[in-house]
Amino acid sequence: MAVLEVLVYPNTALRQEAICVSEFDDKLKKLINDMRETMYAANGVGLAAPQVGIPQKLVVIDWNGNRYVLVNPRIVEQEGEERREEGCLSFPGIYEEVARPEKIRVLYQDENGDEHDETIEGFLARVFAHEIDHLECKLMIDHLSPLKRTFLRKKMERKAKSA
Repeated sequence: MAVLEVLVYPNTALRQEAICVSEFDDKLKKLINDMRETMYAANGVGLAAPQVGIPQKLVVIDWNGNRYVLVNPRIVEQEGEERREEGCLSFPGIYEEVARPEKIRVLYQDENGDEHDETIEGFLARVFAHEIDHLECKLMIDHLSPLKRTFLRKKMERKAKSA
C-alpha cells in the first residue's frame, strides 16, 4: 500500500470530471487500499479519487469502524437539511458550516461490482454527500456564501503560492 498525495485547492484537478469505473480488477482494489491508507494518514473519514488526482467515481469512507467503498455512487433521494461544521482534506485546516441533507438514499457498487441501495442518515449522510460532491466537481467551498467563498479562495491561493 502507498500513501498518495492529497490535492489541495486551488488545484484544478479537483474540478476534473470523474468517469465511471468499469473494471473491477486488482488495479481497482490496489487503488482502494492506497486511498484508505492515504485517508488514514491524513486523519480523514472519507476520500474521493479526484482528491488524489484520479478522475474516477470512487470513494472510500471509514466511520466508527464501518468501512465503505462507493463505486459509481448516485444520490437518488434526499430529505431534510442540517447545517453543521465540516472540513475537507483538500482544504487543510479549514472548517465551515455547510448545509447537507439529513437523510439520503444512495445507489452504488462495491469493489466487486455488486450493487447496493442504502438509506443513510445523520453524520454519515453528510460524509457520503460530501464525498459524492467531489465526483461531481463540487467542493465544500461551493456551498458557502459568495463572500465567504471569495475569502477562502483567496486564502487558499495565497497558501498555495507560499508553499
